[in-house]
Amino acid sequence: MDAIQTMLTRRSRGQLSRPVPPPEVLDKAFACALRAPDHRMLRPWRYLIIQDDALVALGNVFVKASLADKPGLEHPEIERLRNMPQRAPLIVVAITRHHDDAKVPRDEQVLSTGAAVQNFLLALHAQGYAAMWRTGPLAAHPVVMAALGLTTGESIAGFIYTGTGMAEAKPQSPLVKDDFVLEWRG
Repeated sequence: MDAIQTMLTRRSRGQLSRPVPPPEVLDKAFACALRAPDHRMLRPWRYLIIQDDALVALGNVFVKASLADKPGLEHPEIERLRNMPQRAPLIVVAITRHHDDAKVPRDEQVLSTGAAVQNFLLALHAQGYAAMWRTGPLAAHPVVMAALGLTTGESIAGFIYTGTGMAEAKPQSPLVKDDFVLEWRG
């Protein structure tokens, strides 16, 4: 699949199963992620791979974080939180490492991580795998961040749920370029 076709056909896929991308596919996807625009070569990103029993552990972390905020959570909500990471057989956590740099503002470092994640998603798709980028309040929860080993100055850019798509991606109507693109003439 060429680059243009990859970009035009990639869709978020929420229903994911095994097989997971094998190491050689993940290696290529990470190699693509590491080619993201990166002003002053700060390398403002890092990644965690979570699979197998670690998905169960992450679910328990989600429960612990949520109970810290709402001790009275009911059992169905606790089970929903516990099972969230198991919506995919592999999760990649994208982390932004914020650097103090006078020439590269924090927002630009976050955008670099976003570009890296997009490269990762496109590379997975080009190799026949599917993914969904998820965030939500748990991505910024201090209990989750501590459990995943984030340090001061780091933040979670997203949980990339990864695997093989269980169903065909829903067709998406093309957007009209002129609704989003204007020429500025000064």
